[in-house]
Amino acid sequence: MSKPPTPAVPGWFTLDPQAPHLLGQHCATCGAYFFPRRATPCARPDCSLEGAEPVELSRRGRLWSYTNNCYPPPPPYVSAEPFEPYAIAAVELEREKMVVLGQVVSGVGVEELEVGMEMELVLETLYEDDEHDVQVWKWRPVPA
Repeated sequence: MSKPPTPAVPGWFTLDPQAPHLLGQHCATCGAYFFPRRATPCARPDCSLEGAEPVELSRRGRLWSYTNNCYPPPPPYVSAEPFEPYAIAAVELEREKMVVLGQVVSGVGVEELEVGMEMELVLETLYEDDEHDVQVWKWRPVPA
């Protein structure tokens, strides 16, 4: 029997395996987007909006920058055992024009990345326990 998918960070992304989305906010007054969602009003100091609307953010964007991570991050972050280095991408979302960091999918290293390439949001298993398949969002290059 398959284990139910569980988000590593509840409320930050959807669990749709075909079309996952990050969950952010959009301020209708000033037009700004935010990720992750906030419990407070618009974060821009020059905006007086009392509440921003929840929104699913773009699934695609352009690679703005990238690096590699060669050391296991400290707790509370959970990493695979044994630790394997991975690439980290900063992706500028298509519609929102904001940059969101995230890991790159397993098997794609920095040598395969190029600034400006199109990336898409996908889900990948971070780890499994007896009851759950714990999911995270990651960035994957879109085939040319």
